[in-house]
Amino acid sequence: MTQSRKRQLKLGIGLQGAGGHWRDPEVESNGAVSIAAYQEYARIAEAAKFDFGFIADSAYITKHSTIPFLSRLEPMTALSAISAVTKHLGLVGTFTTSYSEPYTTARQLASLDIISDGRAGWNAVTSALEGVARNHGHDKLHDHALRYRIAKEYIEVVKGLWNSWEDDAFTRNKETGEYVDLDKLHTLDHVGEFFKVQGPLNLERSKQGHPIIFQAGASEAGRDLAGRYADAVFTSFEDADLEKAKQTYRDIKSRTASYGRNPDEVLLFPMISPVVGATAEEAQERYEEGNQYIDVDYAVKYLSRYFSFFDFSQFDLDQPLPELGDIGQNSFRSMAEYYLRIAREENLTLRQLAYRATNPRGDFVGTAEAIADKFQHYFEERAVDGFIVAGSHRNLRNFTKLVVPILQERGLFRTEYESDTLRGNLGVSFPVNRYTEARNQTAIHG
Repeated sequence: MTQSRKRQLKLGIGLQGAGGHWRDPEVESNGAVSIAAYQEYARIAEAAKFDFGFIADSAYITKHSTIPFLSRLEPMTALSAISAVTKHLGLVGTFTTSYSEPYTTARQLASLDIISDGRAGWNAVTSALEGVARNHGHDKLHDHALRYRIAKEYIEVVKGLWNSWEDDAFTRNKETGEYVDLDKLHTLDHVGEFFKVQGPLNLERSKQGHPIIFQAGASEAGRDLAGRYADAVFTSFEDADLEKAKQTYRDIKSRTASYGRNPDEVLLFPMISPVVGATAEEAQERYEEGNQYIDVDYAVKYLSRYFSFFDFSQFDLDQPLPELGDIGQNSFRSMAEYYLRIAREENLTLRQLAYRATNPRGDFVGTAEAIADKFQHYFEERAVDGFIVAGSHRNLRNFTKLVVPILQERGLFRTEYESDTLRGNLGVSFPVNRYTEARNQTAIHG
């Protein structure tokens, strides 16, 4: 399948059930560990014909960690449970390339892909917190460049394992007694700089071939990894800066083309938190209402995560942030640089910056028509291919009830699913198994 149909917006939803707004009466206080809360997000999204649900993750906490990270469901387990109550929604989870084994990740994701009948996706991250390293037997975090070298080889290994079986290997013919054609099984025998993996994978390919690969790094190395391997990219939106978003869009599409891949099949998604009101004033009131449930200590802790949990408590909340040097350069580099830049440019106090990080207003607080107009503008200006929307159940129900129909009326978003796989709905071509391709070429040319 190729992307020949008209270009349309793609939509994802954040699946986590609670965050800094856990005190909101309309938010489940235990949403981070309530599979019912996750499933409710999935139902909201599938009823509105969204492409996928997404679960972010981290494998490190301290007593200073923000509330949603202290106790939360592991992505693979949660997504498997969500798959049982959905039929079309893609299921995307975050799994590290730095502190896990490629064979295990390949098998887990391929299993989710089979269980969900071709709806799995992998957000491949390099892990940017030193505590994650210590939780996996390492003394310190790999430096930024090394993490991305490891990630490159890791993804190559996982994709190689996903090619262990040709697509039609499992015949399961009861009449002839043939269960599988073992000539269509291939051993990887990978020996590289970081990994030594024999294979093959003990799981066949799904109806979408293998899971969709997502990538979130915004640094130079992250963008290059995205251009080389990703089918979809999570991008930052930095106060909905259209020109900056367009530059990022062009850059990643250009890198994709430089690797001989179709840039139309690599989709860019910023995450936003839309708040819809009958009037602009009502939407602003709803946004500000959400802030009252966020404690400032929580907000400061949330901000610190982008800076390897740097201790901001030593600073006055109501004074501008002092010069911090290169703190954050080996953690969430692009986000750390962004927050330092806006703090400097806008002379923000620590309190203001913390709330900006925790509950960014963005450019999507307003009436349904106004939000739909902005979606259309960013999409048609080729700054994005879609959006991941996050927020409370109430806010997202309002979004799907009020904004999505406008997008559908304008022909910007589907009214029915085009496919029963994530790959098909995103419009990304089926991944040809290189062994099947070689066999077909041999048959053609004798």
